[in-house]
Amino acid sequence: MLNKTQLLPDRPGIPPMAKMPDPEIIDTAALSEACARGDIDLVCVIGPTASGKTRYAVQLARAIGGEILSADSRQVYRGMDIGTGKDLDEYGEVPYHLIDIAPAGSKYNIYQYQADFARAWADVRARGAVPVLCGGSGLYIEAATRAYKFDKGNGVPASELPQHPYYIGTLVSREERVARIDRRLEERLRAGLVEEVEGLLKTVPAEDLLYYGLEYKFVTEYILGRRSYDDMVVGLGNAIHQFAKRQMTWFRGMERDGVTIHWTRP
Repeated sequence: MLNKTQLLPDRPGIPPMAKMPDPEIIDTAALSEACARGDIDLVCVIGPTASGKTRYAVQLARAIGGEILSADSRQVYRGMDIGTGKDLDEYGEVPYHLIDIAPAGSKYNIYQYQADFARAWADVRARGAVPVLCGGSGLYIEAATRAYKFDKGNGVPASELPQHPYYIGTLVSREERVARIDRRLEERLRAGLVEEVEGLLKTVPAEDLLYYGLEYKFVTEYILGRRSYDDMVVGLGNAIHQFAKRQMTWFRGMERDGVTIHWTRP
């Protein structure tokens, strides 16, 4: 059981990040008008972990009459709340989709997500709302917006997916991102992350939780006695930082492939 007086221990330095893109100011009114005309059929708010994308996406959805469609590969699982950072209280009255749609322990895959996304996207548009995709899972984002990258014959036909997505990237400095990740990890530990994993282990095999990686991998190893508390926290903190760096590398790769991402400071 976690000792509530324990805080994040010191850990080694974080690998450097490549030069950050220049930020823009997003014209919300113009964006709303473009969506109403049909020039944009999906607004995508993407960014690395702890970059403020969820809060920004919710604020944007409120401003343009939108609903959130999650692009997070772990928030699909029920009962995995603290570790995945669902933060459902942030959504308020804004409807959200593709969260809590699969049981913990299952192996939800990219083609299931693509089909579920296509249905949710079509439903939101049919009701006259603006679909706002929000997340940091690169494969999920590409499954929703760049179906041509997937093998022909598998998944949803590209014609049934967005044709005119508009990408907004949430941008924070490397220093601020590092501080946010460390602060958020401490908050999640205090909020009961260890207890959440202990509860999941009552019904979900340990190997399945290890499969989900990051918080669920490291905390499960701690509960099983494979890591000390300090080793769990240091290893998890470093893994999250490395994950955020890989996310940015993925998004910059999308730009090299010709995708325009409008980076902004939320």
